[in-house]
Amino acid sequence: MLNSLEEPCVKVKIIPFAFFVMCFYITIVSKSVIKKEEIMKKLLCFSMLALSLTATSLATAQDYPVRPIKMIVPFPPAGGTDNVARIVAQQVSQDLGQSIIIENRAGAAGMIGADAVAKAEPDGYTIVLTTNSTHVIGPLLNPKTPYSPTKSFSPVIYLAQSPSIMVVPVSSPAKTVKEFIELAKKNPGKLNYGSAGNGGIPHLSGERFQALSGINMAHVPYKGTALAMPDLIAGRLDVMFDSFSSGYLQAKDGKVRALGVSSPDRSPLVPELPAISEQLPGFISMTWFGVFGPAGMPQSVVNKLNTSFNKVLKDPQVKEQLAKMGIDGIGGTPADFTKKLATDTQEWQKVISDAKITLQSN
Repeated sequence: MLNSLEEPCVKVKIIPFAFFVMCFYITIVSKSVIKKEEIMKKLLCFSMLALSLTATSLATAQDYPVRPIKMIVPFPPAGGTDNVARIVAQQVSQDLGQSIIIENRAGAAGMIGADAVAKAEPDGYTIVLTTNSTHVIGPLLNPKTPYSPTKSFSPVIYLAQSPSIMVVPVSSPAKTVKEFIELAKKNPGKLNYGSAGNGGIPHLSGERFQALSGINMAHVPYKGTALAMPDLIAGRLDVMFDSFSSGYLQAKDGKVRALGVSSPDRSPLVPELPAISEQLPGFISMTWFGVFGPAGMPQSVVNKLNTSFNKVLKDPQVKEQLAKMGIDGIGGTPADFTKKLATDTQEWQKVISDAKITLQSN
């Protein structure tokens, strides 16, 4: 990884060119007007100016952050992504010595908040903690996505990952995944499922579940699963593929019934809860959490943020808090995250193509 001395701010790169232009100008003019002594004085002045600007730029990179950092969460408060953000932000704030202010900007399956970061100044003071909903699935489904998931952002860290949890109302006659599939087949088109909005992980999980099980359900999108949960509890929704962090807590409190998790294997946190793939082979759906900044962020700033997040992920308290929500801290380099983004995009592209899913899917 490069440190701040190896990767100064972008502004430094223009200094040699500007200096060359000034020197060239002085040389030309000097032939007819300026005396040799005056030329030397001006060259010395420009040299000092160039060194001053370089030092200032380097100091900016070294001293980062010098003011609070805004972390945008493109989903509503109290949801899984918001919970993760608040856990790690507190510790990263302490490590960097600056406040991290969390701002929830929900809507359009997270695209509104993500786009705000894509258009922000690339100075490291506006970042986003988001999921593969905004950087993989959404762009694959929506050709009008206002940003490029690869060109509009600077990947900072692949933070963590978590399975979804399949939950139904406690009043549902289905006690297992198999029973739910049988119930849906006996009532084609009559059951529904809620999601955090068109194009999100809960939406795509529901479509994938239908494609593999051969059932047909109506899709009911919300602005966040936290807003859908009351309708599920009340029985107005038949099923939801919620984030483990929020769905498991509702099931633990007896408000909903959990049927299974979407990871390849059972979760160590609830080993008694089967993986959905045990009764529906091939069904896997994982949500990852990652941090991005706007494209063009100085590499030194990216590296400093990456180092801090990696450090926090090793903190026993953070690991315990994430584990309680069924989330595994991952970490790694920005390059690791870039590779994961490419791999995940290929995998979900296949799912979307095979199932012929569109943004208007119901």
